[in-house]
Amino acid sequence: MTMQGDRTPTDQAHPDQARLRRLLGGPDTAWLVDRVRRRLAEGKALDGVVTLAQATAGQRRAVELLLGRAPGAGHSLSVRLSELDAALRASEVCPEGLAAAVVALTGPVTDRRTAAEAQRLAWESALLPLDECARIRPELAGWRAEIETTGLLKRLSQDNARTAAALSASATRVIAALPSPGIGLAVLAARTTGDAHALDEGRPLGALVFSAVRALAGLTARQTATPGERRAAWAAIGVARDELSSRVLVLGLPADPGTGDHRHATGRVLAAAHEAGEPAVLTLRQLTRDAPRFDIGSDTGNSTVFVCENPAVVAAAADELGSACPPLICVEGQLSAAARTLLAQLADQGARFAYHGDFDWGGVRIATTVFRLVGTSPWRFDETSYLAALDRGHGSPLATGVPADTPWDPRLSEAIAQRGMRVEEEHLLDLLIADLRATGPSHDRPPTPPTFDET
Repeated sequence: MTMQGDRTPTDQAHPDQARLRRLLGGPDTAWLVDRVRRRLAEGKALDGVVTLAQATAGQRRAVELLLGRAPGAGHSLSVRLSELDAALRASEVCPEGLAAAVVALTGPVTDRRTAAEAQRLAWESALLPLDECARIRPELAGWRAEIETTGLLKRLSQDNARTAAALSASATRVIAALPSPGIGLAVLAARTTGDAHALDEGRPLGALVFSAVRALAGLTARQTATPGERRAAWAAIGVARDELSSRVLVLGLPADPGTGDHRHATGRVLAAAHEAGEPAVLTLRQLTRDAPRFDIGSDTGNSTVFVCENPAVVAAAADELGSACPPLICVEGQLSAAARTLLAQLADQGARFAYHGDFDWGGVRIATTVFRLVGTSPWRFDETSYLAALDRGHGSPLATGVPADTPWDPRLSEAIAQRGMRVEEEHLLDLLIADLRATGPSHDRPPTPPTFDET
């Protein structure tokens, strides 16, 4: 049982709110409380002296009541914080001292330095998935640096480190699936994030991932300004914005028409086009929802599929050879998701490939994509063929593009760089058509597909 006037230890742990507000919570001491709170927020010790210039009589009187003595003379008003702390403790107005008194009056104080360090660590953690992504994929190192220098992740997350961490983690899951052999954007989003619309334009994750897509495709923001350019950028890494706009052009591609039911519709389309000797356009939807079974080498032993870059080759082959044309695929520039899907399906069914394209840096990059995607042999796409084309008078000055290696024939890139001339595929139509005409069981002996470092 306690005597009247005694305090228990629990009582001593809390300030006397009524007395505290009378002494330190009024308007005449607001300046003092504000100064102390700022010091606490900056992590500074509550020592030294704080001074108020041109103090009022009320402010001087308030300090007198706090300290139990009259402040010094003059217009300014100074308070030694250690003295104020001791007075609050001794009077038991706030046994825990000045800092506790200010917190009791104004609420918790966040140490700005501690908060800033915590924020720095939070952002460092949010960026870790992107760091790991760039470590595994060196081609994304520049993209990772750009994310930080431009503040893209901060903008997309509205400067919220927790939101940024979730975006980074989701982005790395998507990027790990790229490039794809061929997939629709919605399917990619659903498989990697659980939300089929997560990669839509206007969504934060879509913007973050697309910035990586540009890097993987070797494109700049200026080169992906229009919807068509963005669609092409996605296509360059095997992703179709939708199942119907992604397409691939073929000629002479034999497929099993199967039975008359709807599940063999794509096979029937290809079989009819093959019989008529006419080109056919296949969409990603046809290839993924109704994947055909190809008759590659089943009767003739011919398992070679020719691949070209430009539709002019397909048109000329249809005119000259019709239904006698061997399997021919046109990638029409950067490979679409449909083209990647078709090549992968054919490779799975035993096809071998022979590729020809434009002799320029863009054509070299397209060829490299095909070579890396499936086992491929060059089809008149080496140094010897390039120099022969120049000797025939073909070619025009090569004024654009960044040089690239040609691992299937390193001398080709050296020759293009030295000569500085490009040769479009259309100039070699006579030779290409002759090759297609001559192809048969006795001619189906392409060289072994080259291998080279994927990095």
